[in-house]
Amino acid sequence: MYLTIKHLHITCAVLSGSGFLLQGIWMMLRSPLVDHRVTRILPHVIDTVFLGSAITLAVMSGQYPFVVPWVTAKVIGLVAYILLGATALRWGRTMRTRVLALAAAVVTFSWIVSVALSKNPAGFLTLTGVF
Repeated sequence: MYLTIKHLHITCAVLSGSGFLLQGIWMMLRSPLVDHRVTRILPHVIDTVFLGSAITLAVMSGQYPFVVPWVTAKVIGLVAYILLGATALRWGRTMRTRVLALAAAVVTFSWIVSVALSKNPAGFLTLTGVF
């Protein structure tokens, strides 16, 4: 059962990240697809399953935020990613702000994935010598 939930979580991560990037590209191209009904609803469905699978995995494994450092790092990264994503797709007043927020969100998402893969709270920052 654990592996099934883990695979669902990984699938949602791929769908969520690639969907966000696609929305970002549409935003930069000023495509009407960014405001399409499916584009507004489907990411929420995917992200709800994504978060639900994350909570299920945490409970099943006994690895909780504010107890296990790498899980805490992922949660903090998630909050940053959500704020950057909202700035990129909705809140940013200028295209420059939106594009910078999009780039920062993609880097943050990549860092979250690196934390998950390495189980190290610094993620890919350990490769740069920062941590």
